[in-house]
Amino acid sequence: MSWIWVVMVGVSILCGAATGRMEEVAGAALEGANAGVELCLAMVGVMCLWMGVMRVMEKSGMVQGLSRCLHPVLSRLYPQHARDQEIMGAVSANVAANLLGLGNASTPLGIRAAQLMADGGGVATDSLCMLVVCNTASIQLIPATVASLRQAAGSASAFDILPAVWLASAISVTVGVVAAKGMARLWR
Repeated sequence: MSWIWVVMVGVSILCGAATGRMEEVAGAALEGANAGVELCLAMVGVMCLWMGVMRVMEKSGMVQGLSRCLHPVLSRLYPQHARDQEIMGAVSANVAANLLGLGNASTPLGIRAAQLMADGGGVATDSLCMLVVCNTASIQLIPATVASLRQAAGSASAFDILPAVWLASAISVTVGVVAAKGMARLWR
């Protein structure tokens, strides 16, 4: 991936030099870097808030309660691990972070669940594939990351996208789960 960026920067510099617009290329690069830093700083507060909410949920036992509530659904998605509390807890924490729209927080939780599910053989199991599908598609009740981006960009109502997010995430998870289950049956 890094070579793509190197090629893009190189082509930009060559085009700027060929057309005599090196000052504009340099100005655009500096302006883009400045906008990136401003966006990151604007998002830090919102992300800290939701990461803190997730941490409080973990410490207060709400994640375990959510795990109990989600167990009937998760045990159908991950039948091989339905009795393993550690794996189901990691999956539940991953789902909770995804429900809150915390892609950054859900990644380490998903990696932990994947490590626990891995059989060590170097081949992805059906459960591991399902975890990747569910983590990637993720149903989001509160799209915190997207809302923080919208707010940082000056949106008057950052959460007015909720119905569209709910519909899109429900459809993507449904299609992903059906495809993963279908592929699991097909490969047997």
